[in-house]
Amino acid sequence: MRANPGTTPTASPLDTPAPSGGSPAHGGGGRGGGSGVLARTALTALAPAVWGTTYVVTTELLPPGHPMFAALLRALPAGLIALALTRTLPRGNWWGKAAVLGVLNIGLFLPLLFTAAERLPGGVAATLGAAQPMVVALLAVPVLRQRLSARRLGWGLVGVLGVGLVVIGPSAALDAVGVAAGLGGAATMALGVTLTKRWGRPEGVGPLALTGWQLTAGGLFLLPATLLFEGAPPAVDGRAALGYLWLGLVGGLLTYALWFQGIGRLPVTGVAVLGLLSPLVAAVLGALLLDQTLGAVQLLGFALALASIVAGQLPERGGAARS
Repeated sequence: MRANPGTTPTASPLDTPAPSGGSPAHGGGGRGGGSGVLARTALTALAPAVWGTTYVVTTELLPPGHPMFAALLRALPAGLIALALTRTLPRGNWWGKAAVLGVLNIGLFLPLLFTAAERLPGGVAATLGAAQPMVVALLAVPVLRQRLSARRLGWGLVGVLGVGLVVIGPSAALDAVGVAAGLGGAATMALGVTLTKRWGRPEGVGPLALTGWQLTAGGLFLLPATLLFEGAPPAVDGRAALGYLWLGLVGGLLTYALWFQGIGRLPVTGVAVLGLLSPLVAAVLGALLLDQTLGAVQLLGFALALASIVAGQLPERGGAARS
């Protein structure tokens, strides 16, 4: 499986091999008990929190009009770095699985995300993206054989409402293509998250290797599309280089490794609702760095969204819904 079987890389927390027999059903098994679950949840939550910096980095540092190029640089270099660090390639049917997950989680999701952001006010795009936890709750029924959770769907609606109150302004306008891209991005990422939970990781393969497979597959999918739709890349100055490095190394390699590790060890519906942190962080950064204001309505939305995130981490009563 490894390209260099004679050398054993030093293990790291982000490349812990997948345990045989799969992940704990509720993310609470093994050592640490509740404190272990809390620590894993906090680490996983770092991913959408960092993704919340994407808007300010894109608008303040990157050249405008090249969203697919930004997506490509976020994925492909980070994926190749992960492959070089782990020296682990897929084996057997994991070539196909890695390609599917890479296209869903990276190659399709990022262009749809940027398309929605370009054609819609940021608040509308963020609210459409916030529907992802509800899509995951629905997909978990046929894909993971879970029972439909009315409680999770209800809290998902609360989360969408909360994000909407935080980020949608009075001048919000709708665009059919933008709305379709926003909903398509939420559905694509939700399916990718659910299949990531369903398939897990091959035995002996850590989350950093799985992240490298997906980022590389998504980047290779984006490469011809970027050349076709955007042509030559833009000029990159020092500010843009800093932005691309942040999006690729921190917003790509590190956070996706944490995200996929969390999906493997925590209930998938609980992980999905953590995605609500992304628009909340974006709103806070807008207030701190871009002189945007947060009034009483926005604070109410924050409270509702945070309540949805907390409720999403609570187990189903009686363990009805398997994860």
